Amino acid sequence: MRHRKFTFKIGRSSAHRSAMLANQVSSLILHGEIRTTIVKAKQSRRLAEKMITYAKKGDIHHRQLALAKLRDKDAVKKLFDELVKKYADRQGGYTRIMRLGQRLGDAAEMCILQFVGEEDTAKPAKKKKSPAKNAEKKAEGKKSAVKKTEAKTEAKAEEKK
Repeated sequence: MRHRKFTFKIGRSSAHRSAMLANQVSSLILHGEIRTTIVKAKQSRRLAEKMITYAKKGDIHHRQLALAKLRDKDAVKKLFDELVKKYADRQGGYTRIMRLGQRLGDAAEMCILQFVGEEDTAKPAKKKKSPAKNAEKKAEGKKSAVKKTEAKTEAKAEEKK
């Protein structure tokens, strides 16, 4: 029976999976958020929260364990120097997953994985302009183009005189 046996395979070899997760968690630590599929985000979240727990313990042994998993010195340095201060009084739940919808190419469910408290650094979505404002801007653009051509014709007329 396979009761409570969890495996995260997603069609990759074990070396590819561990490298992919290490890269994703390193990017998460360095940039504060990543955009990925939900399956990968759930697995990356598990590793990221373990890394923060290592950082909260803070000794050399746990730094070496984090470096062995992440394989990125800059990410481990930022983790142990900056992020640990932010989550020192928090007892877990350091990350959040926000669903985005389906990817156009293959309809995979996409999401943003980010640290809690990093929403300040996230770029806000661009607001779409209403059609009325777009029409006004186009009309203004046409008016300015007409004024420019009129000015050019006047300048040519003056040169001829």
